[in-house]
Amino acid sequence: MDGDTKIAEVIEASTADFVAQTYKLNEAPAFGSFVVVREGDAEIVGVVSQATTGSIEPGRRPVPRGRNEATADDVYKHNPELPELLRTEFTSTIVGFRDGTAFRNYLPPCPPRIHAFVYPCPPKTVVAFTDALDFIRPLLSAQPGPLTDELVAATIRQAGAARCDTYSFCVAAGKELACLLAYDIPRLTGILRRIGQ
Repeated sequence: MDGDTKIAEVIEASTADFVAQTYKLNEAPAFGSFVVVREGDAEIVGVVSQATTGSIEPGRRPVPRGRNEATADDVYKHNPELPELLRTEFTSTIVGFRDGTAFRNYLPPCPPRIHAFVYPCPPKTVVAFTDALDFIRPLLSAQPGPLTDELVAATIRQAGAARCDTYSFCVAAGKELACLLAYDIPRLTGILRRIGQ
């Protein structure tokens, strides 16, 4: 994705994360990928930690429409109103920000504004932001639950993929994880396995 093409808009924000609704149905950024909210000269950097697609009406689920269709694409083709009845949202954990030219690997002073635009992080921004491995710590503690370790591994894989030398970055990230999770060897081992897959 082009880093200059907005993909979503912030619809809910807090100090630690934000929720954005995509402009195109079923086109959320990849789990663990980096996104940025631009506010003037400042940029808030987030990691996609969850994505959902569902009805625009709370509490109302979509009903099956494909009994007589061959593919899911046919369902959308014969029901052109669906994109107006459904929405795709994603949650991003805030891992830092840039004020002017310097990246800060801690929470920004204010959350992003509602209706602020969300862009995919270009690879060069991902590399610059993840040169310091401080982004790992907030991910380890941001979302207690079964997806936390998956998110950490996916984010490290995404940051590694933005580089020419993926292997060296993943080794450095593994060493950082070993320091942060020295008290929890089974958890550390599980994350390292996921990074290597």
